[in-house]
Amino acid sequence: MATGWADDGAVNDQIRDSVLDEVMRARNCLPDGEGTEYCTSCGELIPEARRKALPGVHLCVECQEEEDREQRPVSLYNRRGSKDSQLR
Repeated sequence: MATGWADDGAVNDQIRDSVLDEVMRARNCLPDGEGTEYCTSCGELIPEARRKALPGVHLCVECQEEEDREQRPVSLYNRRGSKDSQLR
């Protein structure tokens, strides 16, 4: 398949690298360390089931949802700069 200046496996490499980047970002967002019984944002009791499911959690579900909404989404970009991306 003709891909301009890119190697034959460049598209697959780009997809793999993008997926690995997102997995690492998600892992870095997981709580770690000693969790708390009460939410550090609003002070409400964090349910025991949540504390067991996510050891190290510091926020209740509502505050975590708010924090997730405020996080900037990952910007997707073409890390190889292929000719196809320049045509769009």
